[in-house]
Amino acid sequence: MTKDRFPEQHGPPSDMEKIKEDSNFLRGKLVEHFADRITAGIPDEETKILKFHGSYMQDDRDVRNERKHQKLEPAYQFMIRVRAPGGVATPEQWLAMDDIAQKYGNGTMKLTTRQAFQMHGILKWNMKNTIQEIDNVLMDSISACGDVNRNVMCNANPYQSNVHSEVFEWSKKISDHLTPRTRAYHEIWLDEEKVVDSRTPDEIEPLYGPFYLPRKFKIGVAVPPSNDVDVFTQDIGFIAILEDEKLIGFNVSVGGGMGMTHGDTATYPQLGRVIGFCPADKVVDVAEKLLTIQRDYGNRSERKNARFKYTIDRKGLDWLKNELHQRLGWSLEEKRSYHFDHNGDRYGWVKGDGKWHLTLFIQNGRIKDSEDYQLMTGLREIADIHTGDFRLTPNQNLVISNVTDHMKPKITALVEKHGLTDGRQNSALRRNSMACVAFPTCGLAMAESERYLPSLIDKLEEIVDEAGLREEEIVIRMSGCPNGCSRPALGEIGFIGKAPGKYNMYLGAGFTGDRLNKLYKENIGEEEIIDTLKPMFFQFAKEREDNEHFGDFVIRQGYVKEVTNGLEFHK
Repeated sequence: MTKDRFPEQHGPPSDMEKIKEDSNFLRGKLVEHFADRITAGIPDEETKILKFHGSYMQDDRDVRNERKHQKLEPAYQFMIRVRAPGGVATPEQWLAMDDIAQKYGNGTMKLTTRQAFQMHGILKWNMKNTIQEIDNVLMDSISACGDVNRNVMCNANPYQSNVHSEVFEWSKKISDHLTPRTRAYHEIWLDEEKVVDSRTPDEIEPLYGPFYLPRKFKIGVAVPPSNDVDVFTQDIGFIAILEDEKLIGFNVSVGGGMGMTHGDTATYPQLGRVIGFCPADKVVDVAEKLLTIQRDYGNRSERKNARFKYTIDRKGLDWLKNELHQRLGWSLEEKRSYHFDHNGDRYGWVKGDGKWHLTLFIQNGRIKDSEDYQLMTGLREIADIHTGDFRLTPNQNLVISNVTDHMKPKITALVEKHGLTDGRQNSALRRNSMACVAFPTCGLAMAESERYLPSLIDKLEEIVDEAGLREEEIVIRMSGCPNGCSRPALGEIGFIGKAPGKYNMYLGAGFTGDRLNKLYKENIGEEEIIDTLKPMFFQFAKEREDNEHFGDFVIRQGYVKEVTNGLEFHK
């Protein structure tokens, strides 16, 4: 790593920088290690390169101790994250994901908070076949993980605005433009012939170079009044601005991010800040230049402080805007007015732009069949006849989209046959809930999340029913660790795992995703969670002001202080 390439150093490069440099543009020794049949895993250094190919090596933590006792290696398996820019998938692609889950995975699919598919439980010897079958339906897992730009998010509800298709196309162009150019993925998994390359590194990876980014990078595109993509959690957020129902451009938000480390106050969640407006046809250029600023100035020594939010907080917004304008050769305009009124999904059938769209509630994004709920089978039968598309929402739900008048009765019949739900029989609390995967597969999890939050809500629903709050929308989110994949720092009630059965509880985020929450109680279990929230719910029912949300109420009542900037999160 040279001073010329990265103008600002923060100490010796982290080990990850050396791994990337030596990987020959993300090839590493993946071919050799995936050919090794002696072990079901691969070496740790190779797992770090594998992430750039959209996969994590995991093991089943439910059986980890038992296998160790039996002197067996961990139950290694792989998760593949399949990109779907803007969350859009065709029926053919949905059926392919379903087939892969049954044939190679654990029989389920996970819809992620970044509008991608996650396929769990894939064994090492099935990885290549899995990725080739993904490719067969024109999907991939390139850069779904790793120190690159991740899946670009986009507002999921096409009925909300006539410009949705135009906004989606811009999100796809951003995604395509910022995808790594190395052919490693195609050579390793798709049997593309390797060509001896004499080009310079900047020709192989014109945006990233051999070191790629200091850390992951996330972009989301919102269409007001919906902030379903949680635009202020993104490294770059683009907020669509409409005039006379026409898209004229985007406000640009920078420096959001959810991850932190317990006990390290130098790490914190942060909200993006709006720095100006760009015309629609300039949005790809702005995304590229902001990414290259982070590439050049991000912290490559300490990965915990390597996200764009820390670069901006260290250097300042004025510096960022000046650097951006120099790289663009033109300046952003003043930000335009906009308004968000929610960051959740709107359930049930809605008609827009001449087509029907059905939003189904998918608890924590898990697509599976159970004895009493054949969700996966029902969606498979819908995909068999559906002529529109599927939209994965940022809240882990699913929109069966672009249904014609002719097809609507047929889709409705299948929904009714399998008892598929739009969630409206559940409490509004459950409909506004979200959890990450956590145990048993995520190696970072400190506590349960996906498997526990539904049962906690069962108990909380009894309280909200008694308090008369069943239809009161309250955003509740849970994460098994402080990395924040379920964006818990934007929950009006947020839980972040500390240890098995123990969570830090946060309160006071903004209902529209424009304010962080704050720590209220630390390291508490279920009994204390319920004992804490019960009197709050009853007080909220009796003393709230007109149209006051729960997050606003707990701040007004003094339970926690307002947090509009991550630098205040730990104060």
